Amino acid sequence: MSGRPKVKEYMTREVQTVSMDDTVADVARRIIESDGHNGFPVSDGRKVEGFITARDLLVVDDEDPVFTVMTEDIIVADPDMNVIDAARVILRSGIQKLPVVDDADNLVGIISSTDVVRSQIERATPEKVGKLMRTLEKIHDTTVHQEPRVVELDELTPTQARVYADELEGRQYELERGLAEPLVVIDNGGSLLLADGHHRVMAAYQLGIDEMDASVIVLDETVELGMQRTAEKEGLESISDIEVADYARHPLIETTQRLQE
Repeated sequence: MSGRPKVKEYMTREVQTVSMDDTVADVARRIIESDGHNGFPVSDGRKVEGFITARDLLVVDDEDPVFTVMTEDIIVADPDMNVIDAARVILRSGIQKLPVVDDADNLVGIISSTDVVRSQIERATPEKVGKLMRTLEKIHDTTVHQEPRVVELDELTPTQARVYADELEGRQYELERGLAEPLVVIDNGGSLLLADGHHRVMAAYQLGIDEMDASVIVLDETVELGMQRTAEKEGLESISDIEVADYARHPLIETTQRLQE
């Protein structure tokens, strides 16, 4: 993938919907039984007619049909819309999910605020790779070049000791749909150092994936890298040495908890 990510690259294609004639009780049951859903698009065939959320169910009768309760004036996204533009719509409208419709107004997916965040984490942009190349040349007074490769994960030396379990779910989601960005790897005299993409690599490792695409920065002469020394000090020799930390121990969460105490 290159350029700005599109909605169609990150939306969920298998969308759970409810029908116009379902009742409020039906929708409430679906929300309770679902995995994290707080509302559903209302469809008539493939057409989206509205959206109903848990909030819409609060002051109505259980037997009321969905079409009398749902929001009809809904905001939708186009599959070719930039994810950033979808993020602006989500932010300004205060909603969490946008149904995605094609030119015939058929429902083809749904994109959530979580999908937007996922699209922006660990993106191996040309700017990121270029900045790392310039930094290596400046600090070590050497020259480098870049080349695309498919790298074996068991040949990589990690330079980050910890990844977080909650982010691994997002990376697995991308890998399973072919959406993962290339890794950023430094080839220092044949030693392959993983510079960017530790969550992607660990997610792949857990899924049993053996190789991944990478943007490889090749040092034209072997140099002593600080990240390589750090990896050696921390005993990082392979992907299996990376610790998977539970979300509850994420430093951002710990900081938030300390502020609340």
